[in-house]
Amino acid sequence: MSDNNQSAPERAAENVINKEAFVIETVDDEIRADGLCQSLLKRFYDSLLEGGTAPQEATLVANGADYYVRDFLVGYKHRSLFDERPGIVRQFAANWYIVNTIDPSVDELAGHLLGIRSFYRFLHGQSLIGTDFLAAMERECGDGAYYENRIKSFWEIEGDGYFAWERECSLKEN
Repeated sequence: MSDNNQSAPERAAENVINKEAFVIETVDDEIRADGLCQSLLKRFYDSLLEGGTAPQEATLVANGADYYVRDFLVGYKHRSLFDERPGIVRQFAANWYIVNTIDPSVDELAGHLLGIRSFYRFLHGQSLIGTDFLAAMERECGDGAYYENRIKSFWEIEGDGYFAWERECSLKEN
């Protein structure tokens, strides 16, 4: 937590992020990265409140980002938050969310995507991700019609059709 008695340089030093600490190669790395992401998400939540977002809305937005970051990105993909390879939100929204949710819904997914978009904007505002990557993430977050179709087509799978469905937006790395 920030101490009101700290000088501006001391507060700035507190906010420095070591991106290498978010790299995941071992279970211990995953635990550390999860904790670092949790702290960064708390800063994101606090920034929403400081920006005038109502607490209930800030909670919903931060929870949407938290689910994506900690459950999918860190927990499932074992990927650093700062790995700027496009396609990750698309994998989350068009595949992982759908197959890992009892009753995937467009409305619930839209809430997650709002949180994800807002969090990437926060990271960009902190100079932690590049402008091109932010633009790619915003495009991926904005592809609601595609994700709605993916949910619908998931429920229409018959026989061994899952494999074709999965290949369209695979969770496997290229």
